[in-house]
Amino acid sequence: MTTFDTELDSRGLSCPLPILRAKKSLSEMNSGQVLRIVATDKGAPNDFAEFCRKTGNELLSSTAQDGEFVFLIRRR
Repeated sequence: MTTFDTELDSRGLSCPLPILRAKKSLSEMNSGQVLRIVATDKGAPNDFAEFCRKTGNELLSSTAQDGEFVFLIRRR
């Protein structure tokens, strides 16, 4: 498991709130730091993949278990 610097709990939030909160968290982090996000929105895997593609941040992992999605994103 990759270590992370900051964690964002966006369980129960619908799009676009998980992305907006992740964007805010990443803006407060230094380049190379890792953000761990926990979400329950079924669209989150596609949303975060697209978000990383557009912003240049690196999606290190995307996993799903028991209705929750966990993402690790490295800030560009």
